[in-house]
Amino acid sequence: MNENLFASFTTPTMMGLPIVILIIMFPSIMFPSPNRLINNRLISMQQWLLQLTSKQMMSAHNSKGQTWALMLMSLILFIASTNLLGLLPHSFTPTTQLSMNLGMAIPLWAGTVFVGFRHKTKASLAHFLPQGTPVFLIPMLVIIETISLFIQPIALAVRLTANITAGHLLMHLIGGATLALMDISPTTALITFIILILLTILEFAVALIQAYVFTLLVSLYLHDNT
Repeated sequence: MNENLFASFTTPTMMGLPIVILIIMFPSIMFPSPNRLINNRLISMQQWLLQLTSKQMMSAHNSKGQTWALMLMSLILFIASTNLLGLLPHSFTPTTQLSMNLGMAIPLWAGTVFVGFRHKTKASLAHFLPQGTPVFLIPMLVIIETISLFIQPIALAVRLTANITAGHLLMHLIGGATLALMDISPTTALITFIILILLTILEFAVALIQAYVFTLLVSLYLHDNT
């Protein structure tokens, strides 16, 4: 119980050097490239899930938006695998770092905005001023819409960071309470252990859902700009 509550969120180092880059590259090992004429069950299931997700996410896009399919599928695979690997004991979850999530959100958001201003300049500018706005409200609405536009990548990053961090903190607290209660009240410790198991199952679902939500919101921003 004396362990620092936020120790698991500290960037790991080896010989004084951060090893975040190696941790970020590690999930790619989970998705090997098929090199056989007939794939095994694991690769077949991965391809089926990718096709299902891609079809559901890209069905509303036009031809310009569908060119982002590979990037969006790579994004959801990376976030989901990183979140799942972070649930292992004594592991580090890069998606609990706001700086990393901002590093993913800002370039993707900026790319969608750039595509919108390039291909739909009038429609993109029209979002800043809704039709029928009174003249005296025009400056205020332009400022509000501009702020809401620039808040989008921050909201993307903060949502992912907060959900993953909150789940890890809850698991840490309940796990520590279970260990502390084992000598005091075994019955209560058993109850908290069952709660910990249920929370772990929920965190598996949250890890996948947050990856899908992050990618889906980027897809929606892209849809609004293509």
